[in-house]
Amino acid sequence: MIPVNFAYCRPGTPEEAVQAYEGYEKAGKKTWYYGGGSEIISMARVGSITPEAVVDLKEIPACCELKEEGGHINMGGALSLRAIADSQCFPLLGKAVGRIADHTNQCRITLGGNLCGTIIYREAVLPLLLAEAQVSLQGPSGVRRLPLQEVFDGRMQLLPGEFILKVHVPKRYASMPYFHVKKAPTEKIDYPAVSLAAIIEKGRLRIAFAGICTYPFRSKEMEEALNDTGMTIEQRLNKAVELLPEEPADDAHCSRGYRQLLFENMVGQALMELSKASEAGAGA
Repeated sequence: MIPVNFAYCRPGTPEEAVQAYEGYEKAGKKTWYYGGGSEIISMARVGSITPEAVVDLKEIPACCELKEEGGHINMGGALSLRAIADSQCFPLLGKAVGRIADHTNQCRITLGGNLCGTIIYREAVLPLLLAEAQVSLQGPSGVRRLPLQEVFDGRMQLLPGEFILKVHVPKRYASMPYFHVKKAPTEKIDYPAVSLAAIIEKGRLRIAFAGICTYPFRSKEMEEALNDTGMTIEQRLNKAVELLPEEPADDAHCSRGYRQLLFENMVGQALMELSKASEAGAGA
């Protein structure tokens, strides 16, 4: 239960959602878009936020869509993580989101909520960055469809009044070899000390991380180094550490040294998977 009074509406179209948001904002109310609500509810319960108006997106069909169309897998922003994992529409994404929280919370947490939330890990973004996903953003000026990497810089860079309508993943990435590993300090459903997602495309490794730094990222410079067969495995691992966008995070959750050790071990595992895939391809 949220211990504050707030206005609430449940529009049926994206346009109605934006109109409601703008109306509440013009009335001076601090307004939140609501998908699964897990973060809003938990933060409001402890007083971290005090929403004055909530616009619920779950009745908008496009926000709950999951279908293939035009060579893309289209996933609505209000689609639950559990629905994505169960569908196996994009196995790497299913694996990644299936390791976020527990089953009960996966049924509440949405794709858009994970990408836009305040929790820094945002693990659902890793496969999407690797797969050159696009996002359709609904806002006061209509819909704009952009490459995810253009509007994600550690977190989603949305314009005022915007929300994630859909995420579009090129279908070809769903059948590519992939690798995912997550290490948490305690239980497997805990926040990650380090989480790694990788795709092998045409014998090359694409790789993205959460937990090692204070924001999730994909580094193409790091990928170039890891795919450089002119270097030894050890040299590639050392180069990967050098190319981290910032020092490994060091907090009460996990120490810097332990995170770096996990990072090196996990990248080594990914390189082994790349080697196996290359050998399999050569033998085909």
